[in-house]
Amino acid sequence: MALLTINHAELAFGLRPLLDCASLAVQDGERIGLIGRNGTGKSSLLGIIAGRGALDDGEIRLQDGLRVVMVEQEPLLPDAESLHASLTARGRLEETSDERERWRTDARLLEYLHRFGLDESRPPQTASGGERKRAALALALALQPGLLLLDEPTNHLDIDGITLLEDLLVKGPLRSAIIITHDRAFLDRVATRIVELDRGLLRSYPGNFAAYEARKADQLAEEERANRRFDKFWAQEEAWIRQGIKARRTRNEGRVRRLEALRVERAARRERIGNVRLGLEAGERSGKLVAELTGVSKGFGGKTLIRDLDLRILRGDRIGLIGPNGAGKSTLIRIILGELAPDAGDVRLGTRQEVAYFDQLREQLDPERSLADTISPGSEWVETADGRKHVISYLGDFLFPAQRAQAKVSMLSGGERNRLLLARLFARPANVLVLDEPTNDLDIESLELLEETLQGYRGTLLLVSHDRAFLDNVVTQTLVAEGGGLWREYVGGYSDWMAQRAPVRPPESAAAAPARSAGRSAAPRTKLSFREQRELEQLPGELERLEQEQSELALRMCGPDYHRQGGDQIRADRERAAEIERLLEEKFERWAELDRRSVQAAGN
Repeated sequence: MALLTINHAELAFGLRPLLDCASLAVQDGERIGLIGRNGTGKSSLLGIIAGRGALDDGEIRLQDGLRVVMVEQEPLLPDAESLHASLTARGRLEETSDERERWRTDARLLEYLHRFGLDESRPPQTASGGERKRAALALALALQPGLLLLDEPTNHLDIDGITLLEDLLVKGPLRSAIIITHDRAFLDRVATRIVELDRGLLRSYPGNFAAYEARKADQLAEEERANRRFDKFWAQEEAWIRQGIKARRTRNEGRVRRLEALRVERAARRERIGNVRLGLEAGERSGKLVAELTGVSKGFGGKTLIRDLDLRILRGDRIGLIGPNGAGKSTLIRIILGELAPDAGDVRLGTRQEVAYFDQLREQLDPERSLADTISPGSEWVETADGRKHVISYLGDFLFPAQRAQAKVSMLSGGERNRLLLARLFARPANVLVLDEPTNDLDIESLELLEETLQGYRGTLLLVSHDRAFLDNVVTQTLVAEGGGLWREYVGGYSDWMAQRAPVRPPESAAAAPARSAGRSAAPRTKLSFREQRELEQLPGELERLEQEQSELALRMCGPDYHRQGGDQIRADRERAAEIERLLEEKFERWAELDRRSVQAAGN
């Protein structure tokens, strides 16, 4: 029996149905990538499967005893004194009647929190969007559902977080999932089947996203040919019915009824949603030099984000910034644009720069303003790369109908706000374009169109993105945060960086592995003292012992009788697990710093 069966599902909001006699069966072991245009009803469908809504008609059948867990786009965590307590409340762990199972789930929760780099004692109220998403994912995986529902799980995650989630879904104990995502690389790695929600129907394509693209292109071409044949025949029949008196005398009643049926069928045919029409004008050329950074350093709160960076950006460069959340990507962009002064070093800016900035938090949008006023304040016209356009027509290029032009920004969904911000951004010429996570909430068709537009852009591009395929298709060089404030430049996109970067060494083999080369902008330091040299030699062994203790502790905490250890022992184990995580991080950073200085000293 299938885990989930949907039969003849009907669902509508407003005039257009989201589900129109849609059907789907999900088998055990399938990881389904659910794709479709923004606003087609993907999130609504996931909510109904999770029991948070109901169909207008049709049925959904779940396998008896199937546990379904959903992680929303923006997970809400209950207020509590700690992240662990908040997740315990969200997952209703205290309601579990089987005490042994409750302890097992709690142990798994702590393990996944640590794997996602989270401190379980931190209050959830202070967590960022990315931390809340990782916490909700940790809880969902700890609950070990029979069917996991994920709505845009890669939003707010950095590349390390995305690849970790991929590994957990592909290699972990979880068997079945339905995942809404626009991340094509994620779908290629994780999905075993693609299901597209298209004009109310659920269309299935075996394989990953690359296989879907090949099949979909053929299907759309055949659909277009069939529609042309239908429209030609329909036009012939309409011409016949409108002939003169002689034709009416010989009118075939069966043919008339067939024409009526053709009219009904044509009226019911739902056309594919149009594509956004993007045009980006670079305007006046900037000077050849956009920015030059020499020995630049910057830190906040005792943490060094940028250290001794030398960087030269020329007109026409297309640079992708890669690094984990909190690495300083936005800080570096502000320094490059001259909005933020460095703590040390010099910044030289170019001339004739017209900057357009896409903000990942969409803070540039006033929720109380109308769409039209957001695009063109105080005017009904927009100057575009194709000439002057009325603001209503311009909004239509971004799939906003005329009747919504006076609607408030607060009424828009996340994807619609992204489209509106792109519309506002592209309404003005800019020779320096800064995009900070522009792909969040965009459907795949809009994302691919944005790629094409940026490929033809003649200005300078600075792109912050965790979308690996997008980086590969848009940028020509990457600037990567490599830890400790060090940044290094690579030729090409994400895949090129992966091929060029030094292999990541496990800590236990650090002493025997070749020494890692330092970033090109790091300044030479003095050679290691005798004590520091001894510390460098001993650190790999200390790291190995800590990792061994961490593994043994996690194994013990997952044991079936662990709950019998008593509250004091359990608290002590949790504190020790947190301490080990902190020590590993500190010692690894110390080892990396000493290793780097040792290499520099040897080179001098």
